[in-house]
Amino acid sequence: MTPRFNAFKVSPELTKALMAVETALSESGIDHGLAELVRIRASQINGCAYCIHMHVIDAKAHGESDMRIAMLDGWRDSPLYSDRERAALAWTDSLTRIAKTHAPDADYELVKGQFSDDEIVALTILIGQINNWNRLQIAGRVIHPLETAKAA
Repeated sequence: MTPRFNAFKVSPELTKALMAVETALSESGIDHGLAELVRIRASQINGCAYCIHMHVIDAKAHGESDMRIAMLDGWRDSPLYSDRERAALAWTDSLTRIAKTHAPDADYELVKGQFSDDEIVALTILIGQINNWNRLQIAGRVIHPLETAKAA
């Protein structure tokens, strides 16, 4: 795979704006651990290796377990996630596949039962933001850092 472009170098002002959204999201009240699960899940759906790599490392650095990360692709069939996490993951799946799902009422009712309106807006922006990053990194064919087998 050959990288196409590095958005940070090509468009520093636009990527600076995206980073400002990240800062606002970090101050939105959404738990960091939950945010990382959402970012990993959307990145799995989109197949963004760069973002999966980045957010798995970040989640682990903040105490997330290897098993919960490994089971994330099968979250619907695993008791490892709380009701709040399950609602956020359902909303993530729905919004990441929005062309197919159209954000059904059932998924909204799940998230509405676990999050305030402010939190739903923040979660929705978070999901949109990681989908944006996924598209940017996939389009640029950005390669995640490589680790030696021993280090990994």
